Amino acid sequence: MRVEPYLLFRGDCEAALSLYTEALGAEVTALMRFSDAPPGAMPEMPGMADKVMHANLKIGDTMVMASDGMCGEAAGFDGFALSVDVADDAEAQRVFAALSEGGEVRMPLAPTFFARQFGMLVDRFGVQWMVIEQMPEG
Repeated sequence: MRVEPYLLFRGDCEAALSLYTEALGAEVTALMRFSDAPPGAMPEMPGMADKVMHANLKIGDTMVMASDGMCGEAAGFDGFALSVDVADDAEAQRVFAALSEGGEVRMPLAPTFFARQFGMLVDRFGVQWMVIEQMPEG
């Protein structure tokens, strides 16, 4: 069994995918727009033709799926965060800065008792992130 996160955006999924591709080195491995559905397969959804119906985003070894499926609904990203484990200080700084741009820093990136660096933020799309650089083993 495998559990994979599925992020539901309010019309800005493509912009979020672009940020995650740039900030995390992620790769969009699949992207289907509502206009790609066969005629009659979906209910009429005015203004949704160019929005993302489904996308797969590979971040390292993890698959994250995403969609503009919550357009017009009061959805949110409360109650969970995506955690990114980075290799070194420079990558931690770069990823944290890129994801927090236009968002909100909840805990600045800093050394802690459990990690070389750790910080928490909410990106400009409302997704909560934790960036962690693990302590060296030993």
